[in-house]
Amino acid sequence: MCGRLVNTMPVDAMARLFDAVPSNDLPAGARYNVCPTTPLSVAVSEDGTRRLRAMRWGFIPHWYKAPNDGPLLINARAETVAEKPAFRAAIRRRRCLVAADGYYEWTRTTDGKKLPWFIHGSEGLPVVMGGLWQDWERDGETVTTVAIVTCEAGNGLEEIHHRMPVILAPDDWSLWLGEAGKGAARLMVPAQPGALAWHRVDPAVNSNRAAGPDLIEPLPA
Repeated sequence: MCGRLVNTMPVDAMARLFDAVPSNDLPAGARYNVCPTTPLSVAVSEDGTRRLRAMRWGFIPHWYKAPNDGPLLINARAETVAEKPAFRAAIRRRRCLVAADGYYEWTRTTDGKKLPWFIHGSEGLPVVMGGLWQDWERDGETVTTVAIVTCEAGNGLEEIHHRMPVILAPDDWSLWLGEAGKGAARLMVPAQPGALAWHRVDPAVNSNRAAGPDLIEPLPA
């Protein structure tokens, strides 16, 4: 599961990261609590050029009559993504990269309280997640949408949650985007040991209205 992101990278920094041409409608400013249905900055490869585009987080299958016509598809499971009617065309032809500082996940206490964790790149490096996208069109309206691909968690992260985003190293970006041929399926595995770190954060982030850099600060020991 991946349901909230943190992204503080300026647009120009993200464009340099991916060597991509940015569009003029990308979300700007540091965002410490990015929620589904809001826009993400997403890198795609089109006609030999990488582009950074704004996409609604929440994949809309082509048969939906409205964006809220069915479940909100923010994630796609790696194990079934090639078979699910909603995703099978996109995973073959429309893969993308989603960069973030990190994401939030939750554990629960025995009395049901939700305890948030911030999971981030080790040594301050960006987390680049594999995604898939498509344009949803209806009655002259077009919405470009994206979902993040998830896999079984590993390397200690499974103690927090059994799922995690597919994390891609820089050497794998071209393969995921389809620039380096076929074989992206082998990338849908847990992140390499040491790629991620995590710490407990304030339960204030349990609210999707919470904002600000204090949300990712470690709780006092």
